Amino acid sequence: MATAANTMTSNDGAAIEARLSEERLFPPSETFSAGANISDPAIYEKAGENPEAFWAEWARQLEWVEPFHTVCEWNPPHAKWFLGGKLNLAANCLDRHLKNARRNKAAIIFEGEPGDTRVLTYYDLWREVNNFSGVLQHLGVGKGDRVTIYLPMIPEAAIAMLACARIGAIHTVVFGGFSADSLRERINDSQSKVLITADGGWRRGNVVQLKLTADEALEGGACPTIENVVVYNRAADPRHVAMTEGRDHWWHRLMEISPKRVDPEVMDSEDPLYILYTSGSTGKPKGILHTSAGYLTQALATMKWTFDIKDEDVYWCTADVGWVTGHSYVVYGPLAAGATVLMYEGAPDWPHRDRFWEVIEKYGVTVFYTAPTAIRAFMKWGTEHVEKHDLSSLRLLGSVGEPINPEAWIWYHEQIGGGKCPIVDTWWQTETGAHMITPLPGVVSTKPGSATRPFPGIGADVVDENGDSVPPGSGGFLVMRTPWPSMLRTLWGDDDRYQKTYWSKFGSKNLYFAGDGARRDEDGYFWLLGRVDDIMLVAGHNISTMEVESALVSHPAVAEAAVIGRTHEIKGQAIAAFVTLKDGFRGTSELAGELKEHVAHHIGVICRPDDILFSAELPKTRSGKIMRRLLRDIAEGRALGDTTTLADPSVVAGLKDKYENAEG
Repeated sequence: MATAANTMTSNDGAAIEARLSEERLFPPSETFSAGANISDPAIYEKAGENPEAFWAEWARQLEWVEPFHTVCEWNPPHAKWFLGGKLNLAANCLDRHLKNARRNKAAIIFEGEPGDTRVLTYYDLWREVNNFSGVLQHLGVGKGDRVTIYLPMIPEAAIAMLACARIGAIHTVVFGGFSADSLRERINDSQSKVLITADGGWRRGNVVQLKLTADEALEGGACPTIENVVVYNRAADPRHVAMTEGRDHWWHRLMEISPKRVDPEVMDSEDPLYILYTSGSTGKPKGILHTSAGYLTQALATMKWTFDIKDEDVYWCTADVGWVTGHSYVVYGPLAAGATVLMYEGAPDWPHRDRFWEVIEKYGVTVFYTAPTAIRAFMKWGTEHVEKHDLSSLRLLGSVGEPINPEAWIWYHEQIGGGKCPIVDTWWQTETGAHMITPLPGVVSTKPGSATRPFPGIGADVVDENGDSVPPGSGGFLVMRTPWPSMLRTLWGDDDRYQKTYWSKFGSKNLYFAGDGARRDEDGYFWLLGRVDDIMLVAGHNISTMEVESALVSHPAVAEAAVIGRTHEIKGQAIAAFVTLKDGFRGTSELAGELKEHVAHHIGVICRPDDILFSAELPKTRSGKIMRRLLRDIAEGRALGDTTTLADPSVVAGLKDKYENAEG
């Protein structure tokens, strides 16, 4: 790691110093490139010259009821794609595969946490989706109605989503770990007509009581638009599940009495597909609205080129369907591409810390897509769990959710990929719908920690506070200069907030502001610096939390780190680091001092943490993201904010006690 600093600008226009520089380069192997779905680097120039023609070519790979006549209509900040076109997303994910050799190919391979397994071929899945489409119609659901899905990570989650798409209903999936308050808020904002849930789902050997949580959310008529609740029997004796007469219905019983075949609804290219809620910095969650044809076009394109997906692959994305990654890269993208998708219900360390590697070996997984949070946990647990299993089936690895630390990237490459698998580090958001910045594995040489280049046809840029492009080697705000097919169309019921949140920062320049800082190096590669809100002001220097965290993780003792700025009467802010160690290391005062000097040596004295606090766990959401907001509350001595989305609320309470008792 070099220590030369580059700069970007913060919300107040001050310079943000980007200090990490990564010199390791991993070109695609000749063998991989020779068989890759895309291996010609000229595609970047071709797509850049005419992005609309590029995306139109991809759109024509879908099956249309009526062809589109206009590729894109752009009235900033609103875009419409493939105007005039009519199609159905469920038909594109299922029906068209029944006409070829994929009919009897595995669509979903399911592994439950207790060890139960199921395989659904494309024909099986088509039958299930048809039947459940009949269930929804039987309950009075039609085109444009909203349906809330609150299920564990089981095939029925995908079936429910595709059934909604088949009949033109708009689904909103709520992650199965969310609280009753969170579920109620999303139901009421979307004004859903039907709630689909389960009696429970398995997590670390216990049953997550989804039906009880759903009942709490609906208690006392708190969700007046809900007319029916469909309950899937996953984890309990049906005789012991409380069912409200007239409102609650067992999934399997409705399937018995409902039509077995439902023709797909003909949908306009811009008809809504789903609402997915993402947390706002203040106020209620934002209901991200995605529509039909553009979304599926980009999901399909990125599925085929980012993951180099082939018919013989067994593809595993570890995300839950409750998040956008599960929407785009567990359900819609893979099934549109005719892939075989592995779904796993439970935790990566249950009943043992080698469960993921056991599953990869068992099913011969070839493409594996997971989060940096999980990778750092695997690092912490040690290589002995990996070494028990044959992972030679793997040919490509992916990373998603947040910037990946370079040392975590190297560990992933060497220990999981055996030094032979390309890694596609992907940057995108709930709002973008699909990959925006990612290497094409047969074309792009990768650098640990960098998402590399924008996907062909994507107009990403790094700009200063005036919205002007910064020179190579500099940093700034990550923006999109041009519309893209899978972009959000608005916020459900709040277009003013949509415009203010994403399009107002640079005024009339009509730039989409992602909320992230980034720098672009001399090779044109993008390096994400984290949320602009996470920048620390230390003695007049704006410093990225991500870079200090990366420096800490590069120490051989550190598995994971979260860094925040706390108020300091002299420096403005001081750096506080919460550190999780790898197994076999102890959090001593000597190690704390060593880590402080390690950061100073790698990225500069100004970045030396004032506080190092060792912790076995860090506060994370159920999707695995570290809640730095709560860590700031701890460091500032404030009352803790909302902890309802945490995977384990006790972690933050324990950290608060430990920090308050620490000597600093």
